[in-house]
Amino acid sequence: MESQMLKAAVILSIFAVATATQANAQYGYGSNSRSHTISPYVNSHGTYVQGSHATNPNNTQMDNYTTRGNVNPYTGQMGTRTPRY
Repeated sequence: MESQMLKAAVILSIFAVATATQANAQYGYGSNSRSHTISPYVNSHGTYVQGSHATNPNNTQMDNYTTRGNVNPYTGQMGTRTPRY
């Protein structure tokens, strides 16, 4: 019984790693690994804006979290925007 559970756990682990690798190869340009924190603030209309994370500026939009094919590592959301350049 114990060996069957161990076998199932190993198979499940291999499947999870293979699926994650395939998803990255299929969807990602690769998000910019360098990011910064944006502090929460109150805008000019008095609305509280929650803090967030953003990629550091560079000369491409292909590695931003919101770019189609990338995944935001903080929220798990897929990017939906087509890069302008």
